[in-house]
Amino acid sequence: MKKVFEKFKAKWNIQSDRDFWMIMLTFSLAGMLIGFERRPIFHLLGIEHETPFWIKTLVYIPLIPPIYQLNLMFFGTILGQFAFFWEKEKKLGRFLRKKLTGR
Repeated sequence: MKKVFEKFKAKWNIQSDRDFWMIMLTFSLAGMLIGFERRPIFHLLGIEHETPFWIKTLVYIPLIPPIYQLNLMFFGTILGQFAFFWEKEKKLGRFLRKKLTGR
């Protein structure tokens, strides 16, 4: 377990154990919150339990990941890890722009 812990710290260029655990907590909180956020969002859009899975998927894919990213920024800021998550967001933005536009 210690090796995995140290590999993440090296990969993410994290110096302190506290920062590592705050980042892990941020990922956990953002992931848990998206589960709670999905229900009211789907309800507002009229998606119910009986709605076919393929429709739920078509709505989920473009809508939920951006909300998850906002959750990461929110909790990252609260837990003192804004710089870490802002760099990850910029990297994700560059990747998506390259894939969508070819530049």
